[in-house]
Amino acid sequence: MKGTLLASQGLTDRCATTGALLLLAALVSGHACAERKYSDWGPPVNLGCGTINSASDDQGPAVSKDGLSLYFGSDRASPDASGGRDLYVARRASVDEPWGMPRNLGPTVNSPGIDNIPSFSRDGHWMFFNSDRTGGVGDVDLWASYRAHVHDDFAWEAPFNLGLGVNTAGFDGAPSYFENEEGGSPLLFYSSGPSLATSDIWVSELQPDGTFGNAQLVAELSSPQADQRPSIRFDGLEIFFFSNRAGSTPNAMGVPSSDIWVATRKSVHESWGTPINLGPIVNTPFNEINPHISADGQTLYFSSNRPTGCGGNDVYMTTRIKLKGKD
Repeated sequence: MKGTLLASQGLTDRCATTGALLLLAALVSGHACAERKYSDWGPPVNLGCGTINSASDDQGPAVSKDGLSLYFGSDRASPDASGGRDLYVARRASVDEPWGMPRNLGPTVNSPGIDNIPSFSRDGHWMFFNSDRTGGVGDVDLWASYRAHVHDDFAWEAPFNLGLGVNTAGFDGAPSYFENEEGGSPLLFYSSGPSLATSDIWVSELQPDGTFGNAQLVAELSSPQADQRPSIRFDGLEIFFFSNRAGSTPNAMGVPSSDIWVATRKSVHESWGTPINLGPIVNTPFNEINPHISADGQTLYFSSNRPTGCGGNDVYMTTRIKLKGKD
């Protein structure tokens, strides 16, 4: 059933309810969280050459809620690669241990085209990502995949297109799902535009029938330049994205590079404040792209082509701590 978030295997009763309604029920559950205050971001750390990072492009990181599964897109040479760029996952036994070797998610998820920039629902049942595979609406579209077992990184079912509410003939990608536990409907933030270089930040609301409604421009986060890969904190009060807008770090040619920016708001019912550049601790004259904020809000994963890496774009992380008494 195209245009709906189809969950044909169900969440609790695999046969009694349509997939769209099952998705709706699964995604709206949760607990509200108060805004927290954090320290500044620390110096970024490369996640390792020969493990997470390769001589190819490794980008679009996303981490599971428990912090034990790291997903990303890569065009590395691999016997099990499906095409231009595939989704990979690396595991670790605890958050204090190093990441294991990445594994390709396989042909159920990956296609001969570009599959990249995943994100997840907080319950871990749903993965959203972008792809230019056949069967889409346009250039690059948003797709979703469901799994019944949230700790099985290879249980993802065949992806389906999210339909015309969010997808256009141009670029639609880099999704970030927000539960919206303050009484509103769940929201999908993402990038969209006639091309990747002209993308803005948009948001679509989950409808009662389980589809995503017509997207609305998030004007306060968008600029005349490319604004991409929004990643929203679990409480909806902080959002990260990357952009080459005015105020970004100039490269060697004096042209703004892609930097990571952040915007905040006091409540989910208010507009976003003016975006702020994360500054020279995180950003460089090279490109910093595809930020992803961890479930606890204390680790920001991103990709960069800075020359200290392993080749192409590498995955990095920067951390901050929660300040005592700042809830």
